[in-house]
Amino acid sequence: MAPPDDVLALTSPEQFAALAHPLRQRLLFALSAGAATISRLAARLEVAKGSVAHHLKVLRDAGLVAVVETRTVRGGTEQYYGRTAKRLLIDAPAPEGTAALFTAVAQEVNRSPDELLLTLRHLRLTPARAAELAEQLRRLVDECEEDEAADALPHGVLVTFYQQRTGRSV
Repeated sequence: MAPPDDVLALTSPEQFAALAHPLRQRLLFALSAGAATISRLAARLEVAKGSVAHHLKVLRDAGLVAVVETRTVRGGTEQYYGRTAKRLLIDAPAPEGTAALFTAVAQEVNRSPDELLLTLRHLRLTPARAAELAEQLRRLVDECEEDEAADALPHGVLVTFYQQRTGRSV
């Protein structure tokens, strides 16, 4: 079973549309822990297998998941689905992609069993300092290694850094 790519740049309307449904976002988050069958995903998410199958097809058609392994079980074939990338990246932000990612994070935050860090802060920065901060944030996320310990739990990270529109040209 080949590991997923590190990063998938989201560019197509099909990818943004696939991310627009809450169950598909939950499926992607669930698959972050590793490949799983429709039955296992349905049980983990407490959703009907038919719904899981339908939404996995949409994610598969959008290139966000793939069948990564098949096994013969009791005369049938069991398919294991996995993410095609560990991280999703929107290279050229579009309103539908931004909305899809923020919706996904909002739903996960609302389901989080523990305290979370959620902060919005506005800063006045020179262009040079803004570029430096953006690079620091990029490095922080890129260099963070996952724990391999058995008691490691999944955590979500969304980093956004943007220049506010002020009404005057910059």
